[in-house]
Amino acid sequence: MSAVTEAPPAGAAQPPRPTARRRNAGKDPGAAQRGGPVWTLVAWALTLLFFAPVGWMVLTSFHREADAATNPPSPFAPLTTDNYSALFDRGITPYLINSATASIISTLLVLGFALPAAYALSIKPVRKWTDVMFFFLSTKFLPAIGALLPIYLIVKNVGMLDNVWSLIVLYTAMNLPLALWMMRSFLAEVPPAILEAAEVDGAGLIRTLRAVVAPIVMPGLAATSLICIIFSWNEFLFAVNLTAVRAATAPVFLVGFITSEGLFLGKLCAAATLVSLPVLIAGFAAQDKLVQGLSLGAVK
Repeated sequence: MSAVTEAPPAGAAQPPRPTARRRNAGKDPGAAQRGGPVWTLVAWALTLLFFAPVGWMVLTSFHREADAATNPPSPFAPLTTDNYSALFDRGITPYLINSATASIISTLLVLGFALPAAYALSIKPVRKWTDVMFFFLSTKFLPAIGALLPIYLIVKNVGMLDNVWSLIVLYTAMNLPLALWMMRSFLAEVPPAILEAAEVDGAGLIRTLRAVVAPIVMPGLAATSLICIIFSWNEFLFAVNLTAVRAATAPVFLVGFITSEGLFLGKLCAAATLVSLPVLIAGFAAQDKLVQGLSLGAVK
């Protein structure tokens, strides 16, 4: 008795071809799992390599000057806190206060200007808003060293040399374009229905920004604030040229250990460690908001 194979009807669906199955048949399904520990080790190695200079700086800050200047370095030299005591004896506290004052006040001013401007450019877009955004971005095209002489002459003529408010104004102007671009991308993710509901309830612009928009974009505000604080805290060019004694900031204090008598490496590492701590603490305290803010708007 012969087997007869009947052809499927003309309108019937054709069975799927096992092309993809045959294509993946030669691949080992456990290859990705076996490669996981390898990539983990690579990531840890790169992380340790990245933080090795920072760890060496912290370790050197606890060495005496004679041990810190040895070549090759001596990682097992006796530890001491004399370098940190010398920093406070030399008067590092006013420099830290000036840096904190300039960074915090300028960041608050930047957020106060950037939030309503980003609201106007994203949620309530004005005419030719792309030209406005390009104008703000174009202010970052000029290198800071190119504007140093005109700014110095202006600050000198208005009698604001060695004044922390000069740095506050400059840091606000420097960070405002970056903050505006960041805040616009964050505000673009605010649901329009929430703003329409607030408008129906009779909320004005200030109340909408304070009670509706700000809580939604709080991660973005945290990320923008931290970046502005970091840029202001680490700024050196204008601080070293526009200040002398009263308004000098922490980066200016660091270069005092590079003298004609030599490099005081131990005290320099101690000062660099101490100056880096406020920013590290702020970043660690706001790390959850920072991650949320930097990823806000990344996925459509």
